[in-house]
Formats: sequence, C-alpha cells, structure tokens
Amino acid sequence: MTSKSPPSLHYHCQYGMVWPFGWGGCHSTTWPRLLWMLCVGMSPGSWASHQHFHPHSIKIPGDITLGGLFPIHARGPHGLPCGEIKKEKGIHRMEAMLYALDQINSDPELLPNITLGARILDTCSRDTYALEQSLTFVQALIQKDTSDIRCSNGEPPIIRKPERVIGVIGASASSVSIMVANVLRLFEIPQISYASTAPELSDNNRYDFFSRVVPPDSYQAQAMVDIVKAMGWNYVSTLASEGSYGESGVDSFQQISREAGGLCIAQSLKIPREPKPGEFDKIIKRLMETSNARGVIIFANEDDIKRVLEAAKRANLTGHFLFVGSDSWGAKSSPILDQEDVAEGAVTILPKRASIEGFDQYFTSRSLENNRRNIWFAEFWEDDFRCKLTRPGIKIDSEKKKCTGEERINRDTAYEQEGKVQFVIDAVYAMAHALHSMHLDLCPGAMGVCDKMDPVEGRLLLNYIRSVNFNGSAGTGVLFNENGDAPGRYDIFQYQMSNTTIPGYRVIGQWTNNLRLNMEEMQWSGGDRQIPDSVCSFPCNPGERKKMVKGVPCCWHCELCDGYQYQLDEMNCETCPFNMRPTPNRTSCRSTPIIKLEWHSPWAIIPVFLAILGILATSFVVITFIRFNDTPIVRASGRELSYVLLTGIFLIYLITFLMIAEPGAVVCAFRRLLLGLGMAITYSAMLTKTNRIYRIFEQGKKSVSPPKFISPTSQLAITFILMSVQLLGVFVWFAVIPPHTIIDYEEQRPPNPEMARGVLKCDMSDLSLICCLSYSIVLMVTCTVYAVKSRGVPETFNEAKPIGFTMYTTCIVWLAFVPIFFGTAQSTEKMFIQTTTLTVSMSLSASVSLGMLYIPKVYVIIFHPEQNVQKRKRSFKAVVQAATMSTRLSQKSNDKQNGETQNKIEPDRTQ
Repeated sequence: MTSKSPPSLHYHCQYGMVWPFGWGGCHSTTWPRLLWMLCVGMSPGSWASHQHFHPHSIKIPGDITLGGLFPIHARGPHGLPCGEIKKEKGIHRMEAMLYALDQINSDPELLPNITLGARILDTCSRDTYALEQSLTFVQALIQKDTSDIRCSNGEPPIIRKPERVIGVIGASASSVSIMVANVLRLFEIPQISYASTAPELSDNNRYDFFSRVVPPDSYQAQAMVDIVKAMGWNYVSTLASEGSYGESGVDSFQQISREAGGLCIAQSLKIPREPKPGEFDKIIKRLMETSNARGVIIFANEDDIKRVLEAAKRANLTGHFLFVGSDSWGAKSSPILDQEDVAEGAVTILPKRASIEGFDQYFTSRSLENNRRNIWFAEFWEDDFRCKLTRPGIKIDSEKKKCTGEERINRDTAYEQEGKVQFVIDAVYAMAHALHSMHLDLCPGAMGVCDKMDPVEGRLLLNYIRSVNFNGSAGTGVLFNENGDAPGRYDIFQYQMSNTTIPGYRVIGQWTNNLRLNMEEMQWSGGDRQIPDSVCSFPCNPGERKKMVKGVPCCWHCELCDGYQYQLDEMNCETCPFNMRPTPNRTSCRSTPIIKLEWHSPWAIIPVFLAILGILATSFVVITFIRFNDTPIVRASGRELSYVLLTGIFLIYLITFLMIAEPGAVVCAFRRLLLGLGMAITYSAMLTKTNRIYRIFEQGKKSVSPPKFISPTSQLAITFILMSVQLLGVFVWFAVIPPHTIIDYEEQRPPNPEMARGVLKCDMSDLSLICCLSYSIVLMVTCTVYAVKSRGVPETFNEAKPIGFTMYTTCIVWLAFVPIFFGTAQSTEKMFIQTTTLTVSMSLSASVSLGMLYIPKVYVIIFHPEQNVQKRKRSFKAVVQAATMSTRLSQKSNDKQNGETQNKIEPDRTQ
C-alpha cells in the first residue's frame, strides 16, 4: 500500500469533501483556527505528524458510543496545552461517567441488550484545546473521497470506519462548552453538560443541541439577588473572572437586579485571565473606593477567589467585605484555605446535590489493578499518594517514595466526593433514558439496536432528551425546559467559624424558584448575629425626606422637613394646614395650641393693678364730690360736667378688664363699645370746658354780654352730642360686622413650630382699633388746641391751665403709645405687648386727667376745708373786666421789660 495510515481528516477543499447542511465552501471568518485547517490546512501526508499531537483518550466499547469531555488536567503553562492533574474536577467527574455507564449496562430495565460505550477526552481546562479534541467526535460524520488512494498492488485501501459518537457528556467550564457546542450543533450531536452554567448557553437559537442537568447562572443570579435583598442590602459590588462563566454570571445578576429594582451596583470589576503582580491588591483598593458597598458578589474560579481573600487580608480588611459566592465557590475548602478569617460570614450557593453512596464505594475500591481502563489513573495515583510509579527505563527520584500499589483511597489519603459527581451521573442517565425511549418507539420488541437507530439521528435524539423526566441519582427530578436548562434548585451555605465546634460551611437555606433563608442561623465576623449593612445610604430618620443622588437610585441624602412641613412620604415634605403644626418627629400634623391673655400673666398683672388703683381713686373722688357736692370748690368745678368726666375716666379704667377677659361675643361687643366711649366721654367734657372758657374770654374782649350756651344744661347737651358721634359709629360697626371671636394662627407662628400658638381674640384688627380710638384722638387734639389758646387766662379763673397741662401730658403719653404699639407688629408676643401698651396708656391718660383736675380739689376739700368757702360773688362783667385788666397789665409789664432790655443794648446814636 502506498499509505498505511488512515486517511487524514484534514482534507484540502479540492478533495471534494461533502459537508453537511449544504456548506458551499470554506469560511474562515466564522470558524476557529482548527476548522479552518479542516478546509485548507492539512494534506493527507500530515496525518502522521498530527497523531503525535493527538492526546490519549479512554475508549469503552459498546453498541452505542457516548463522548465525554472532562478537565483531567489544568491549563498548562506557556507553550504547553496541559498542566497538572485535577483530582476532583477531573478524575472524580470522569470516574462518575464510567460508574454511570457500569450501572446502566448492568441494569436489565434500562436499555436492555444494548451496551453503552464511551470515548472520553481531556479538555485540559482550555477552550481552544478542547475544540481540537472534539473533532474526534465528528470524524464518522465527515464523508471522505478516498478514490485517489491506492495500495501498492493497486487495490483500494481498507479503512477502518471511525466510531460514531451519538451524544457528548460535557464539558465542565462554560467557555469550553460554548466552543464545543458550536461544532457539535453543525453535526447535530446532542450535548449534555454537568457543570456549565453560563446564561448564554440558554440561547436555543445558537446552542440548540446543548442541554444541561445543572441550572443556568441566570437562576443562580436570581437566587443571589434574592439573598442580597433578603439581607436588606441595596448597594453591592460585583467581581468576575474574565471569561464566559464570570462575565455572563455578573451580567445576569446585574440584569435581574435592574429588573427587580432596589439594588444598585457600586462597582463591577473583572479579574484578568492572566493577572499581573499586584492586580488583586488593586482590585481590593478599588472596592474600597465605595466602602459602603461591603457586599461583594463574586463569580470567579477557585484560584481567583483565593487571591482576592489573600489581598483583602494583606490590606487589613478582614471582616469588612461580605462575600456572596457563586457555585464555583460553593462549599469548597480550597478557595479559603489559610484565609478562613477573611472568608468568615461568606454566603455561597451551590446546586442542590447529594453525595452518591454507590459512587463512594465504587471510587474508594479503585486501584491500579482494577482500573486499567482509566489511562490517567496512574497519574492520579502518584499525585494522590505522593509517590512515584516505576516505569521501564525511567529512574525514580530518590526524594520521592515508591508507589507499592497497596495504597487505598480514603484509607491512606483523605477523600471527599466532588460536588458535581451527582450531575455527571444524571447527565449520563439522561442520555440513557432518552435512548431508551427512542428505542421503545423506533425498535419495539427488538433486541439491541435496530436499523432505525443505526445511525442514531441527532435531532430526533435531542427531542427525546428534552422529554426525559426521571428521578436522578439524588432522588430529585431530572428534566429540561424548552431551552435545555434544568430547574433551579440550590442550597445556600454560610462559612462560619464562631460559636461552632468545627468551622465550616453550614446550610442556611434553599432556593427553588423562591428563597427560604433561615436568618436565625446566620452569623458574621466574631459571631455577631446582626446582619451587617451594605447600603449606599442609611434610611432617613422620621421627618426626613430622601433627596436622590442623580444616576444612583440607591443613594440619597436625607433632608429634614423644616419649618411647618411634615413628611408626606419618603420622598416629599408637605406644609401642615394653617391651623396645625408638625409633630416633634415631623411624621404628621397636630393641632396648634390655642392661647389667650391670662389674668396671671405678667402682661396682665401691671395693667390690672393700675386699673384697680385708678378705679379706687376715681371712686374716692366721686364719693368726695358727692359728699361735698354743695361746697364752693365742687360747684366752681362745674359739678355736672365733672361727674360726666369722672364717668369717662372710670370707663377708661374699666376697659382694662374687658381687654384681658377671655374673648367671647359679649366681651367683644363691650370692647368695641367701651374702648372709645370712655375716652370720648372724657375728652368731650374737657373740650366743652375749654371751649366754654375760651369763648367767655374771647367774648369779653368784644362785649360785656356773656356768650351763648355756657349754662350747665347747654354744656351737658354739647357733651352728649359729641359723645353720640362715637356711639353712632360703634352701632354702625355692630350692624356691619357683628362682634365675634377669631383664632389668629399667624400672629404667633415663629420659625420654630414648637413655639407656634393660635391666639384667641376678638375680631378687632389694628386698623379697626385705631379707627375706634380716632374720634377720641380728634377730641383730644381739639381740646389741646383750645387749651393752648386759653393759656393766657389767669390762674384764678376756672380750670383752663390744669386742663392745658392735662392735655399736654396726655398727648405725650399717646405719642409714646404709637411707636410701641405698631413697632411690635412682627413680634411673637404681639397681642400681649399691644394689649398691655394700650391698657397702660389709657390708664395713664385717665390718671393724668384725674390727678391734674381733681386730686388738688379733693386735697383742699379734705385737708384745707378753710379754703373751701364762698367768696364775694362778682358779675360776669366784673369778672371779664378783671381778667382783661390782668391781661393788659401782663402785656405792659412784658413790653416794659422788652424796652428796657432794648435800651440797654442799643448804642448811643447822638454822639
């Protein structure tokens, strides 16, 4: 034969390869490097050299062959595809597939008379390397033209037909599954993963032949969002390893948190595939830029998790960060080894699983003698027992002990079943159940594989896979939705060190479409059972509203509802109604207290004291005048007008009590009536007196006949006419606006609402009060004018000068009243100050009138009765003449004095 090697799979396009799905040529832009090599790269002669590159694989013979992809080795260092062996994720999981095949092949009920075989490959934890190996699964599906290949005798070569893989179990990493799924779908080979959880694999349009027995990270992300919200956190950071698993997991978490609302991402950081020295320290430093976001959602591989914890410890941040880890952390001890204090309190999530007892018995009984089908088992043996096997021609390092072969797993080394073993077994059983159902439908009653299942049609098998529903190895249901995803069932763990005899992971809840979390079982750094905070802003106190930070819905500033505002809701403050004020915590409004001027108030005591003294003094004067009614002094003072004037003074004193009394309709009516009436009576009588005196002496200058209307009766009539004007105005006021009370809430409404009061008072504004007193003020001013005009009347004539002094003093009192009254209009004590000022001013003006007009008379009447005698009665003419002469003499005396003064200062002009 011209060639002993089987024909290469890497044909040039000129060989006329028949591609499935009507490929029309080679498209390098849509395929990774190796598929491009399928089109244009290798010639038949290069096959032999490629064989040296092809890795070892496990071949289990059977009627139907399943493919298997497992990370037997870690990613190799630069330039090498594979690194050290992975005991748990690699060997445990791969042995789980072999165990499942043994169980199925020995089960008479499942696929009877049909043996399942396998071709198992190592992905070396690298997506590109796994893609190259996965081409082994599609060899039998590529139709090849070998017509130009001949043996040396001219006969066509005998080419062994490649085994046909009808389905693949794997891969482990999401990035590997994504790469492999792109190839397998082109050849319609169904794939069931036992560990790939990237959400993008749920896209049934791109990965239609992909299924998985583990829930996607979108479920995991939903569970993590529910956990974060259950703990009351609303501000967290995310940390992801670069790659499809980490990045898609974080993307799902962010998307779900946005849709759910109430959760904000402070920072979203990525760990590079090949981190530089100091990279993790930089990550911790960046996380501390938003130190309030203590919660860190981490989708990362074990190595990255460990390095993050180490960096946090170096930064003295033990206990600060509160990690919520994905299933890549789960309940593993390797990521937290020697970093337990930093990891304390970490909440992790893991698909609900159970330890399979049968697998433990199977695996711990494996030895070098009974497990020769696992070509990597010897390497595992050396690594697990830290010894070296002897090989022909290879010297053993003297520092390493020699393997005896008598070592036993779980006796000479620690053993713990890897977490995904259950899912590997379930994935193999899912494929077996699908084949079983397919066999029952296509080959009823047939023993073994019938023609309809040779070959197995991939798309039909996919339909049967999606329809399986059975109890898996852990007793939980195994089924798939329309996207090939398994239902989400998770256990929630927390790593605890305090208050427990053995530090470790403790189950604190479950998630199956909804969260069940046992908060009482949770504890944090130092054994604290209070859930730490991870919030951007703490809740506002009662009476404070939130002012949101633009662009960050979980961050806000708290602003106190100030003034008379209360907290309407968490975002808004509202002003209380005018008759209410906010409660001390400003969460609602309460009625404003009502006050009035109390009798015991200092503002009332002084006016009442003055009024009582004034009333007593007035009463004493009235009693004295009545007692000595017919004496000359009483008669000379004009008894009739004196009694009227004293009545007015008495009413002025009396108004003080009405101004302080509790406002009511009757009190308010009397306030209106008496406030101006007392002064109107007083100053009407005074005006009548001063006008009478002025007219008498003015008339005396012209004639000896007396002026009209100077008799007592006329004087009384004039006084009552002047008084009636005030009464008429008051009654008109009564008719237009009936007296009533009001509560003034504006008068005592200071900036501090605790000091706010409603003032109960009569409906008398400052303007109406001034209008009420305005007539009395007019009488006062007019009386003062007449007093000024009558200032030249001799002292011996009547009361002109005492009245003058009275009016001058009264004007001074009221001039002082005006600025005090109106100057306190903005004061919170306005009502008290104005009431006191008004009553005191009125009492003072009444006291001035009483003291200057009547106290001297009473003094003479009581203490000098000898002066209270009748003098010679003179006629009006004599009185006028005497007054006129007195005036003239006074004027001459003044002129003479002025002349002498002028002569003294005038120079001698004759010289």
